[in-house]
Amino acid sequence: MSHPRIPPPVAEPEQEETDAGREDDEREEEEEGGKQEGRGTWKHGAFHVATTIATPAAYAPLPFALASLGWPLGVSSLVSGTLATWYSSILIASLWRWNGKKHITYRHLAESIFGFWGYWAIAFFQQVASLGNNIAIQIAAGSSLKAVYKYFNNDGTLTLQHFIIFFGAFQLFLSQLPNIHSLRWVNAVCTACTIGFAATTIGVAIYNGKELDRKTISYSLQGSSSGKVFGAFNALGAIAFSFGDAMLPEIQNTLREPARKNMYKGVSAAYSIIVLTYWQLAIYGYWAFGSDVQPYILASLTKPKWMIVMANIFAVIQISGCFQIYCRPTYACFEDRTMFRETCSDLPFRNQLQRLIFTSVYVVIVTLIASAMPFFGDFVSICGAIGFTPLDFVFPALAYLKAGRMPKDPKLKVLLQFVNSLIATWYSVVAVLGCIGAIRFITEDVKTYRFFHDM
Repeated sequence: MSHPRIPPPVAEPEQEETDAGREDDEREEEEEGGKQEGRGTWKHGAFHVATTIATPAAYAPLPFALASLGWPLGVSSLVSGTLATWYSSILIASLWRWNGKKHITYRHLAESIFGFWGYWAIAFFQQVASLGNNIAIQIAAGSSLKAVYKYFNNDGTLTLQHFIIFFGAFQLFLSQLPNIHSLRWVNAVCTACTIGFAATTIGVAIYNGKELDRKTISYSLQGSSSGKVFGAFNALGAIAFSFGDAMLPEIQNTLREPARKNMYKGVSAAYSIIVLTYWQLAIYGYWAFGSDVQPYILASLTKPKWMIVMANIFAVIQISGCFQIYCRPTYACFEDRTMFRETCSDLPFRNQLQRLIFTSVYVVIVTLIASAMPFFGDFVSICGAIGFTPLDFVFPALAYLKAGRMPKDPKLKVLLQFVNSLIATWYSVVAVLGCIGAIRFITEDVKTYRFFHDM
């Protein structure tokens, strides 16, 4: 009696099926954990980078920074800051999967290169940059909204604090969007408003400058000898703040492959916008008003009123997106520790409720600090010194050296080692000086103004 022949098991298809299943499981885990593969293009990357760097809150203080440094030192600091941060951004982008593993946040990239202390150092600097930046944004947004309000109702009784609260409520609404990629169209509008704000403000500054008696405009440094020194320190912190971007790996994580190439293009496109806006606004703003320029350039503009209103509206729209980019590291830290994948299917609304609670707490804290101490220029400087200088100047240069990604050409290797060491050393000094200047001015302002002062 013959038995039917049973075919032997085929190992390869089963292995393929197992591998495919494992890949599906890993993909599912990544998607559930918010770590799915990026889908954004280089244009989306440019929108995100431009929104986080080229904001009215960042470059509106630049004319005042130049006034605190004078023409030679001010312009050279502006140009060197632009080149150094563009170069540093390219270095960070080049470290994408530097050791064969994707690093989806700045903290994890630092941990892969410097270990435990790298992770917590970057986490600290990111939180300082995020909180300080968003406090400055709240103050700038409140000031712009108040200016628009006064244009239509000059006798109105609403104060700066009211408008800071209104802006905070809107940010709480936007904070319910799940991730940076979900903000891509918001940031596209913000990028357009960046250009609109810069063009309008530059045009009005030139117009106002021509209307003034040029013989009365002074470009000499103001104040006592110590005041000039601390003012220069403060200005260096403000310039560092104006190029702040503590979110480059998080942005790169939203881009599709090849992520490194797309990030290079996105960063370069964003810096093209920065050069066209920062340099002209800083130079023309300082030229127009000289040493009397205000810390927030819009406060120096007088006419035509309707164009100033337009510039303020552009400013509010643009910094709405910037606030959202910078609050994401704080949200991510909380989500990593409180939201669990196993709760998603059983309690679908639990994560949304948790998100609403902690975003509310964050926005309330930022709004309260901004309302209590609306010293815009001082927060800009201390945030730039303590938060953005380590993240955008010092860490990228040191991380690239530590990661061993140096070229094989001996001459080029020596050149890059020298450039990176120079950037890290000089901007470490800038961080210390900027912090000293900012703390000094905050101390003086607290003596001059009461808390919750209607600036």
